[in-house]
Amino acid sequence: MVQLSPLLKQATPVVASRGEGVYLYDDAGGKHLDFTAGIGVTSTGHCHPKVVEAAQRQVGSLIHGQYTTIMHKPLLELTEKLGEVLPAGLDSLFFANSGSEAAEAALRLARQATGRPNIVVFQGGFHGRTVAAASLTTSGTKFRTGFSPLMGGVVVAPFPNPAHYRSYGWDEDQATDFALRELDLVLQTQSNPADTAAFFVEPVLGEGGYIPGNERFFAGLRERADAHDIVLVVDEVQTGFGRTGKYWGQEHFGLTPDIQMFAKGIASGFPISGIAASEELMSKAWPGSQGGTYGANAVACAAAAATLEVIEEEGLVANAAARGEQLKAGLQAIGEKYPQVADVHGLGLMVSVEFADANGNPDGTTAAAVHQAAAENGLLLLTNGMYGQMVRFIPALVVTQEQVDEALGLWEKTLSQTL
Repeated sequence: MVQLSPLLKQATPVVASRGEGVYLYDDAGGKHLDFTAGIGVTSTGHCHPKVVEAAQRQVGSLIHGQYTTIMHKPLLELTEKLGEVLPAGLDSLFFANSGSEAAEAALRLARQATGRPNIVVFQGGFHGRTVAAASLTTSGTKFRTGFSPLMGGVVVAPFPNPAHYRSYGWDEDQATDFALRELDLVLQTQSNPADTAAFFVEPVLGEGGYIPGNERFFAGLRERADAHDIVLVVDEVQTGFGRTGKYWGQEHFGLTPDIQMFAKGIASGFPISGIAASEELMSKAWPGSQGGTYGANAVACAAAAATLEVIEEEGLVANAAARGEQLKAGLQAIGEKYPQVADVHGLGLMVSVEFADANGNPDGTTAAAVHQAAAENGLLLLTNGMYGQMVRFIPALVVTQEQVDEALGLWEKTLSQTL
């Protein structure tokens, strides 16, 4: 009997038969409040009617048109719509299928454009699972262990993570001072600026625990990138398309990228990703370095274009901001009742609850137990954090005030049963 790999452990016990909005339904008629959104992918909820209609219509006319062979209308429409929301100056696009592919495309472009070999990444970042993307990933060893050697030329610098530096007694300013000083030390001792092609950074650490950066840290990155002609790559794979309560996570910090990665929430569940850069920078990629069989699939492009319309028409960025404030405030209020809850992190509808033991150490065991108990109560969540010590909430951007209240009620019930 053929079966899935035993390594594909399911985060929840649900076998879904259908989805609608923020709910999943199983064959037995069970109803589950889905605050995973397919790891931040189903931005407009499960099976939004406008997205479904666009995909169904496209399936009936053209399923696949390989976009270096032929052009198709959904691709042109999506490109135009992205031009309306991308930061100024990022006017050239390359499409792929996954966040890992976007990371590898950004890496390749940065190295080819600068002629430099090295990449600086930041502790706790996640950029994918393929070999080069995993080589850029430091949110956990599980993403990069057992298939060494990894790609060379990657150097790791600190991220101003208050969840980590709390044990040092540091506040955000002290953590930021340290991170920037250590970055300067990296450029002095490990990767000469003349050898450094790019900085890769997430506005909010994703797998690393939903930890936002801060304005001063990102200003420091931009300053150093400009001073040394280093390409600043901003990974908006999880933070993009309204997830943080602004269209792009970088907007919270006044951060301006040279290359921007995107994926996840762009197409409500259809696989599509990409990078954006200026035409001047993108033209420095070498001939033949960009391509792929399935990139910019016609059905995925149609779903993405419809998703962007729904985000605008339904005011989902503003809804993410409002519902995110409601969710975070509710989680903080509940967490004050339990000493095991160390903190609540995140922006918009990208929120995590951090668990620690009596000594203040990261407590992945408790986080895992709470996560499983929540699923048994009908609330589907995921974990993250470098020690697995966070439980994360990432509902669809269509979530309502009542549904956030429902989730908070189930969360409080879960903590009262588990802690």
